[in-house]
Amino acid sequence: MILRPAQASDVQALVRLHAAAFDAAWSEADLRGLLEAEGGFGVVAEDGDRALGFILCRAAAGEAEVLTLAVDPAVRRRGCGRALVEVGAAGAQTRGALSLFLEVAADNPAALGLYEAAGFARVGLRRGYYPRPGGPAADALVLARALPPA
Repeated sequence: MILRPAQASDVQALVRLHAAAFDAAWSEADLRGLLEAEGGFGVVAEDGDRALGFILCRAAAGEAEVLTLAVDPAVRRRGCGRALVEVGAAGAQTRGALSLFLEVAADNPAALGLYEAAGFARVGLRRGYYPRPGGPAADALVLARALPPA
């Protein structure tokens, strides 16, 4: 697995991965806009010419946020997500962030386990944040991780 900076030419692969990972997938315009926004950065995990996963983050004013993280369901639980979280944290740190935040669905135990193992702790709650098809919306847990100064 190779980790490399995401580029505009990756957007179609990011759209495919996001759609495979989430019920409410983001569009090409959404992902391109986040990648190209001020303070935005992303990393792609790939094996040969196949994208396995990606992380998009944004850093500003001493803080950073994981905007989204998606891993191909066929390769989950093999370290790709953890590697992406760590490289995202390192990218945030080099951009001057002292903390990294994210939101995760309270009903997603796999993601919660990943983030807990990566040193994130709960700092907030957003009730009914994630819509669910045919059911009630899921709460979002707001998690944070301190980053040492670069």
